[in-house]
Amino acid sequence: MPMKTIKDIDWPLWVPQQRATLLFIIQEGRILLIHKKRGLGAGLVNGPGGRIEPGETPMEGAIREVSEELCITPIGVEYSGTLCFQFTDGLSIHATVFRATGYTGGEPQETDEAIPLWTPLDRIPYERMWSDDRLWLPLMIARETFSGVFLFDRDQMLDYKLESTPPCATSS
Repeated sequence: MPMKTIKDIDWPLWVPQQRATLLFIIQEGRILLIHKKRGLGAGLVNGPGGRIEPGETPMEGAIREVSEELCITPIGVEYSGTLCFQFTDGLSIHATVFRATGYTGGEPQETDEAIPLWTPLDRIPYERMWSDDRLWLPLMIARETFSGVFLFDRDQMLDYKLESTPPCATSS
């Protein structure tokens, strides 16, 4: 039976084929994105990230991927959320999303994998990104944690469910 909605997937028993990360550096009203040059999503704008290697924690994998893709090291890294992607062709990915407040190592550099793209927070190019990004990226920017499940047919989102947890209130 073809998958048409997220209800067609037994999420409690769902096991991803791949575990991956995304990490966004946000500072001075800007977010560091990449123009992806190869792999899944090549040609699209996204955050730096990639597959978690054996023995790595998601945070270690996210930091390594930013270093490999942009030749910088993120600092002030914090957890933002999880995204589970099921594709109708069978591909399944569990992604852990992080945000960072800065980086060390000079300026972001173009590599074989990515071209760095600093973007004002009010001009994020959602039209050049995966369609799910416009749903959860604003939550990450607002420092809300989130979890989402998404069903895609190639690059077309068929269905999703996204939940957010507001940030902790501070007493004044």
